[in-house]
Amino acid sequence: QVQLVESGGGLVQAGGSLRLSCAASGRTFSNNVMGWFRQAPGKEREFVAAISWSGSSTDYADSVKGRFTISRDNAKNTMYLQMNSLKPEDTAVYYCAADGTIRGYSGSYYYQGRYDYWGQGTQVTVSS
Repeated sequence: QVQLVESGGGLVQAGGSLRLSCAASGRTFSNNVMGWFRQAPGKEREFVAAISWSGSSTDYADSVKGRFTISRDNAKNTMYLQMNSLKPEDTAVYYCAADGTIRGYSGSYYYQGRYDYWGQGTQVTVSS
């Protein structure tokens, strides 16, 4: 059974940092695009960041660019999201996702429908 499990969420003050992890099991995603999405209360789930299989290509939502860094360790089948300079508007449930198909990175990394596997989510709360 394929599973993605997020960890590292929590409560932090504005300006603080958190590091989210997404550990995959059941199959390897070392050749697949992976990404992070988030859903704030009362809002639709939105794209946060994506990373190519090698880690050489990354993309970010404008709202997190310069503050968040996505990375991966294929040997550990794990993806990360380093979040710095957190703001109250970053409060959301954060989900990791993996594309089940080996294909090119560009063009659709921000599209939720591309991703076949999703974690259960981890809550991030930023207090002002």
